[in-house]
Amino acid sequence: MELLTPGTGLIIWQLIVFVLLFFLLAKLAWKPIINSLKEREKSIQEALDTAEKARMEMSRLKADNENLLKQAREEREKILRDAREASNRIKDEAQADAKKAADRIIEEARAAIIAEKSNALKEVKALVANLSLEIAEKILQRNLADDKAQKSLAQEYIKDLKLN
Repeated sequence: MELLTPGTGLIIWQLIVFVLLFFLLAKLAWKPIINSLKEREKSIQEALDTAEKARMEMSRLKADNENLLKQAREEREKILRDAREASNRIKDEAQADAKKAADRIIEEARAAIIAEKSNALKEVKALVANLSLEIAEKILQRNLADDKAQKSLAQEYIKDLKLN
């Protein structure tokens, strides 16, 4: 049973070595180990903070991009709406100008027709007056006595008129 129970001297020496090792480690090794663990923890925390900031920045940028996209869509819609309105306005103005031009041409044509009609009537009146004078002159020149001869002469002049 001696093999299973250690001696008191061995226990004391192990205790002394343990205490010495404990103080040596406390003075020399634990501070650098704890410092390196604190630095590691600090670098991990900084990395997490940086990642969180990056995530927040990405979220903000995404929101900004969505706002810019929304503004671009709104601006595009406004430009398209303005273009449609301008197109309709130009089309309406062109139609109004065309209607005015057509009305002006029609009025000018009516005025020309009226003028031509007036000129034609004046010419016809002048021709009728000239023909009447010629007929009267010829009748007077012949100095016909009977009505039958005058009628036949008038019929003859009328035939001549139809031929010309």
